[in-house]
Amino acid sequence: MWRRPGTTLGTLAVAAAVLVTACSGAGSGGGAPGGSAGGGLVVGATSDPDTLFPWKATQFQAVNVVEQLYSTLTELDPALEVVPGLAESWQVAPDGKAVTLTLRKGVTFADGSAFDSADVKSSLERIKAEATGAVARASLASVTGVDAPDASTVVLRLSGPDAGILAALASVNLAMLSSDDAEQALTAKPNGTGAFTFVERRPNESIKLAANPTFWGGAPKLPTLEFRVIPDETSIVSALQAGSVQFAAFDDPLVAQSAEGSGITVAKTPQLSYHALQLNARKAPLDNLDVRLAIQCAIDRQQVLDTAALGEGEVTGPITSPAYRSDPAARPCPQRDVAAARRHLEAAGHGGGLTISTIVSQGEYATSVNEATNIQAQLAEAGITLNLEVLESGAFVDRWVAADFQSAVALNGGRPDPDGMYGRYFTSTGNLNKVAGYSSPELDQLFAEGKALADPAARKAVYARLSQELERNAAWVWLFTSFTYTATTSGVTGFTPMPNASLKFLRTTAVGGS
Repeated sequence: MWRRPGTTLGTLAVAAAVLVTACSGAGSGGGAPGGSAGGGLVVGATSDPDTLFPWKATQFQAVNVVEQLYSTLTELDPALEVVPGLAESWQVAPDGKAVTLTLRKGVTFADGSAFDSADVKSSLERIKAEATGAVARASLASVTGVDAPDASTVVLRLSGPDAGILAALASVNLAMLSSDDAEQALTAKPNGTGAFTFVERRPNESIKLAANPTFWGGAPKLPTLEFRVIPDETSIVSALQAGSVQFAAFDDPLVAQSAEGSGITVAKTPQLSYHALQLNARKAPLDNLDVRLAIQCAIDRQQVLDTAALGEGEVTGPITSPAYRSDPAARPCPQRDVAAARRHLEAAGHGGGLTISTIVSQGEYATSVNEATNIQAQLAEAGITLNLEVLESGAFVDRWVAADFQSAVALNGGRPDPDGMYGRYFTSTGNLNKVAGYSSPELDQLFAEGKALADPAARKAVYARLSQELERNAAWVWLFTSFTYTATTSGVTGFTPMPNASLKFLRTTAVGGS
């Protein structure tokens, strides 16, 4: 993860927050004029969320909305440390085989019903049920049972020590739902314990929320919050300049520069998320290791970064979690080697070249098509034809979740703990292993070792071996990490950017005098 010398991810996030709070842009908009009445905020988003059901939200725009509506048992602070959420405290048993959570009292759902341990037990058991299709099911793999001895106490019974369980519980994919609510009802009308409540959705236009005055973390300063769909980031800049939008999170550095040059305040935050060319090793010809290594050796990652993101970021290995970060040089062909790529193709029986396809999203993040076209050109020089299938964001997510692709140009969210980041992808029982397209007994063993260790140094050694196992087998081609650029008009204060791209601190944001 890129950082300035002498800084941490936490200090970078706080510095960015200060920038958003203290600086005022000179744009013509700013503050309340373009927002909802009474100091509300309008957020520009490039895509309509593909779901409002938190357990299945993988699209970035969907996550940005549902994290306003729902709460989790634990949370992450700006330094990515685990802090209380709906659970105000916890205690881990000496043998590591149980975690006792003490819940906040007096918390209610948006419909007014009380939140208690029965909702936690129901939520965790439903997430664990394979039929639910929850994307973070594997994060609860160590949970063998959930007890609710009283209304404010929950005991997680574990198969063994799980060093990553508390960080995993902070994901909105593990949000707490009412035991009375089914997925179908929540898809139409979310009912959470979050800082905001659902008001109205106009498909492909907007989603409107209202402040939850009884939010357990304190009533938000914004009376209303609207996510407005504007199909491209350049148009969002125009809306910021006009004052019809007051907030946006960009991933295109060129757009961010344009916004800043026009007087909009822009904060730059390094991200845990990573860009990758996902290779589905269960589909020919990618089931051949030499083919995957040929692709890996044929790609200059720095060139992809420079071409697609103006060099704004850093070449990365698999793990971007700050304490366990992979060494991007510890891989076959750390530098592009077209001759080696051709040798691998020859060894795979494809000396005359081969053709593969890749799916590419359009609308979910800005650099996707430029990444894909650069990779396409580089692979062509090694005798590999890459056919691009450019899809709108929702269609891409559907294909991605179904593993209906040979390869995929993807931006995946990182997590502070590597088990929560990859356990669901690269273990043989992981619920997203079909999407990952690769697993092995060696990886299963390493993941088991990593989560069972409490000592950070010992865990770091395990995850270094795990990263090397992924790279040696070219499970995917990890490309680079980049930045989120948070743009605000004058009068917007109090927002803290996060290295995991969370917008949860919209709960502390204000517009003008709100």
